[in-house]
Amino acid sequence: MRTVRLLAAATTAATLTAAGVFAIPGSAAAHRGGPDFGPNVFVYDPSTPAAEMQAKFDELFAQQEKNEMGTNRYAVLFKPGHYDVNARLGYYTTVSGLGRSPADVDITGAVRVVGQVNPNVPGGVSALTNFWRSAENFTVTPTDWSNQWAVSQASPMRRVHVKGILWLEPGNGGYSSGGFIANSKVDGITINGSQQQWLTRDSELGDAWTNGVWNQVFSGVTGAPPTGFPNPPYTTLPSSPVTREKPYLFVDEKGKYRVFVPALQHDTAGTTWADGSEPGSSIDIDDFFIAKPTDSAARINLALALGKNLLLTPGVYHLDRPLRVLHKNTVVLGLGMPSLAPDTGEAALKIADVDGVKVAGVLVDAGARKSDTLIEVGSRFSHSDHSRNPTSLQDVFIRVGGPWVGQATTSLVVNSDDTILENIWAWRGDHGNGIGWTQNTGDTGVVVNGDDVTAYGLFVEHYQKWQTIWNGERGRTIFYQSELPYDPPSQAAWNSPTGSGWASYKVGPSVRSHEAWGLGVYSYFNQGVDIRAARGIEVPDRPGVRFHNMITVFLDGSGGIERTINDAGTPVVGSFGTSTLTEYPG
Repeated sequence: MRTVRLLAAATTAATLTAAGVFAIPGSAAAHRGGPDFGPNVFVYDPSTPAAEMQAKFDELFAQQEKNEMGTNRYAVLFKPGHYDVNARLGYYTTVSGLGRSPADVDITGAVRVVGQVNPNVPGGVSALTNFWRSAENFTVTPTDWSNQWAVSQASPMRRVHVKGILWLEPGNGGYSSGGFIANSKVDGITINGSQQQWLTRDSELGDAWTNGVWNQVFSGVTGAPPTGFPNPPYTTLPSSPVTREKPYLFVDEKGKYRVFVPALQHDTAGTTWADGSEPGSSIDIDDFFIAKPTDSAARINLALALGKNLLLTPGVYHLDRPLRVLHKNTVVLGLGMPSLAPDTGEAALKIADVDGVKVAGVLVDAGARKSDTLIEVGSRFSHSDHSRNPTSLQDVFIRVGGPWVGQATTSLVVNSDDTILENIWAWRGDHGNGIGWTQNTGDTGVVVNGDDVTAYGLFVEHYQKWQTIWNGERGRTIFYQSELPYDPPSQAAWNSPTGSGWASYKVGPSVRSHEAWGLGVYSYFNQGVDIRAARGIEVPDRPGVRFHNMITVFLDGSGGIERTINDAGTPVVGSFGTSTLTEYPG
């Protein structure tokens, strides 16, 4: 029998059961026949009047349409059945079906994201800041001519079947800077439009994928266009090397809530649910601690220490210590994009070097007291083999500044071998609250020290030194998007040990094997000073370090990027321009 030592402050959160172990009270309290997910989760079934659901969606959109840096978070869940609804999603609003298959929740109408009015851009409408919202696990039949999903970063679409056209831009020639789709099917045309970059993984495309701007990557996508980089800007991999789909909440045939945990797979293409036999297993909701923003870090850590999984309901969790995941196979799942906010200069989340931890659907916001790191996966000196059951982080978004002043030296450090990273956006804020070169300070977004780590969709932006540092062996990145910091005050304030400025993607000098596909690095130095980055990507020159299909772009402002990777590529300096390379070494 395992013995757990508890701090005195935490013992009040537990009660001793007859079995002699500690139980967490209220972790799955009854709420209209199901778990208590709190006031910001709305659960509908087919008997709910359509007018009631529509009124709630309209109310949420009116509140959240422009609430970019607010603290409200919402999740809308549909039990299996048919629905007629036209949902527009604003910030921090997620919509999910509760079936085992996307076919179990059938929506006629739309679940859409529209462009924001912006008179300063072409067409007067933009999706450049349509962040932090998601759609998951349903089928939608558009009643308009398309289902519009005009988003940029941190707005994933997963396990969605679009029975019609999918439209990814705001219209009228407006800008957009997305984006991510996984495990989804589109019957009709996918209109990419103005999307500067996009990653689609393990999905099925119907009629066509139209056009592209700079960097479009397809990994394991049936019906994807062939590689044509740079014109058209497509990078197509026939399969994805190692995947585990995101865990999701569902209701079983007895009406019981469970979380499905998809199995690890290799060399995959297409959706996991097409034939109705998705590999994986499920966990009873009673095996989760259902956390509320009012729960302390001590209370949540107690549950994790006792072997509970963790479901974070919508809201902002102010933490006086890190949340610690200690046990293998623990699932940490967010509903409604909950935010973890460390207030004391520590990390928000620390994951032990154990097998099979799954973290999905979580925001992390740095606090005013500087953290060394915000998320740590494993310890620096642990190199256990996790290849049969790796840890995975999916739809994990990190901010340094924006909602408030935030500071963190490094946002995400991955030490555990074999980790899977998917749809990660690490963002040192360029707008919002507490923004400035000496205010929201952050050196690096992502540091990978573990070996055999695979990343699908790394978005890392605006940090003050290298955006990404990869020190582990045999790393793989499939799609990378990065804007350099906008705000270096001078060249002297922004010079690295290897030359002018700091490259975005840095492979450590001792690395012997690394491979990456589809990388974009952009510059917009907006302080009116001629700032130069000597290169966008910096790697050791070795045969085992290979890069495919790279682009550097001068967006606007002053200065620019002098080379794409090491000493290869042409300058993009002083005015709009692009530099592309298909292979390095050539």
